[in-house]
Amino acid sequence: MSKKKKRKKKRLRWIKFLFEILVLTILALVLFLAYKYTQITKTTIQEDQLVVNTDIPEDEWNRMKNYTTLALFGVDSRIGALESGANSDTIMVCSINNETKEVHLASVYRDTYLDTTDGEYRKCTEVYSIGGAQQSISMLNKNLDLNITDYVTVNFQALVELVDMFGGVDITLSEGEVVWLNGYLVEEREVLEQECEDVPGPGMQHLNGMQALAYSRIRYIGLDYERTERQRTVLEQVMKKAQDCDLIQLNEMIDTILPMVSTSLSITDMAKLVTGIGKYTMDETVGFPFDKKTMDINNSDCVVAVDLAENVRQLHSYLYGSKDYIPSEAVQEISGEIRSVTGIE
Repeated sequence: MSKKKKRKKKRLRWIKFLFEILVLTILALVLFLAYKYTQITKTTIQEDQLVVNTDIPEDEWNRMKNYTTLALFGVDSRIGALESGANSDTIMVCSINNETKEVHLASVYRDTYLDTTDGEYRKCTEVYSIGGAQQSISMLNKNLDLNITDYVTVNFQALVELVDMFGGVDITLSEGEVVWLNGYLVEEREVLEQECEDVPGPGMQHLNGMQALAYSRIRYIGLDYERTERQRTVLEQVMKKAQDCDLIQLNEMIDTILPMVSTSLSITDMAKLVTGIGKYTMDETVGFPFDKKTMDINNSDCVVAVDLAENVRQLHSYLYGSKDYIPSEAVQEISGEIRSVTGIE
């Protein structure tokens, strides 16, 4: 055999060897992701049963397709239910620009008075307990002109674990916040069966997981408006720390929180989100509705949008950069119904 043929045969063996290594690596990665995926609560959203306003302008539909939009829910860990049976104390809409990776995060105030999609109007926090993520997503789509099909739900223990994993968060506290924070810790120690020191006083404090959870739950100072700001403040710090972690820390983070997660995302979708975390940027976060009033409806304190349609226009400007967006007729009708019930113009 000539030297030329020997070199060619040797090169083919190396190519075959490298190909086999590549196949084994891909197989190992698939098995690894599949194993991770078994640790979460997987729920299939029936997209054909989701409520979506069909009269959203075509140009807005096309614009929204350039974003990944998710619903994020946080449920009460005292019950432990991830799919239904518990109110969603945290409701967020997250839009990710698929090209720039810019993240926009809007908290929907839990007491916001909205159409629940089943012929009733009530606080949006109660919808998750009734119909789980499926109905909660439909509620967001119908009232806010969105096209959400996927969600992630976590219980409060996940926040505790994440904050502790990243070494805590630095928060400036007022005297009133310290009082309420330490008050919430009394309940958390009992529910989570963990010990935790009280926060010593106001000013800049380094909070551990349980303290950060208690801080995020405060709603008697600034009502739910400031509570959602507190939640986003903690979430922003956690996200920044996650961006700086290495693969070992990232794997540890995933192993820690997956058992506390319910989602409709596929393995592929989750892999894209997690592996791209280093590219994400997040600037200002907001609360919805922007223009609002608090009033008693049926003996319950509710947050009422002052002109829901105008608030939806502002939301699309924030989430998608839409200019002069005109809300759908469906949203206009809901806005009119809210005005008729509340008398708020």
